[in-house]
Amino acid sequence: MAAYSFGWCEVGGAPAVTSGGKGVRQALAVLGAEAAGAPGQAGVAAAVAVELVHTFSLLHDDIMDGDADRRGRPAVWKAYGAGPAVLAGDALFALAVETLAAQPGGAGAVRTLSVALGDLVHGQADDLLFADRPWTGPERVRPDEYRAMAEHKTGALLGCAAGLGAALGGAGPDTVAALDRAGRHLGVAFQIVDDVLGIWGDPRVTGKPVHGDLRERKRTFPVLVALGSPTGGRIAALLESGDAPGTAAAMIEEAGGRSVAMAEALRHITAVETALAGAPLAAGAAGELRSLLAYVVRRDV
Repeated sequence: MAAYSFGWCEVGGAPAVTSGGKGVRQALAVLGAEAAGAPGQAGVAAAVAVELVHTFSLLHDDIMDGDADRRGRPAVWKAYGAGPAVLAGDALFALAVETLAAQPGGAGAVRTLSVALGDLVHGQADDLLFADRPWTGPERVRPDEYRAMAEHKTGALLGCAAGLGAALGGAGPDTVAALDRAGRHLGVAFQIVDDVLGIWGDPRVTGKPVHGDLRERKRTFPVLVALGSPTGGRIAALLESGDAPGTAAAMIEEAGGRSVAMAEALRHITAVETALAGAPLAAGAAGELRSLLAYVVRRDV
């Protein structure tokens, strides 16, 4: 199950023909160590631990959301059953803790990971609660609430990866904090761009059906922006009915949902650059970190 969840094999154990994840968290951990002036190898334990936690969270997330597919394949719980998938996730988390505990300064590293995991759980809880709130009116989900959820659910682990990699590479607390802050802003930008792709992305690239997030009635950032516009009521009615997702997508774009979302993503990218500029980072690694920013905002949007 673990190998399947990482995209390494198919259900029967044959080598996988599809790719795994994007590798952003692993890259951040290794580059965090290099940014501290250490060899990239110093950040490998952080890369492994954070990716284990990320995959554990996906296993549980798919069960909670009832998502039957992950990266173009059956989700682990659909392939193996919900109970085994929960246990596989638990095992991955235990292995993440063991990986960090074995490192010099392991106790501090485990605490850092625990804080990030607590934030991730907070974000996931908010995401689940958002689904029960109305589309419009005073109780609707506001874009600023979504932004905070994205920082917790997506940004926390990205910040943890960069900060942990730097810490294991011997960086001081100010550098670790700057990289953690940069990773959190990167996570918000990453999530918002994902939201744009979930509505307007090319299915051949994203592996998701066109207008997939609208069909699933997801309260994503572009949707929340559009719901606050004068046409929000009409958009809400379309989303609630599930009819004409193409029409809903066009109305969301016309209401500014797409442009405001991309502007917000770019604002967080600027915040990443500010955080990196304020830290004493090795030049080569700092350049590689900045190269990730272009990837985040240009993923076939």
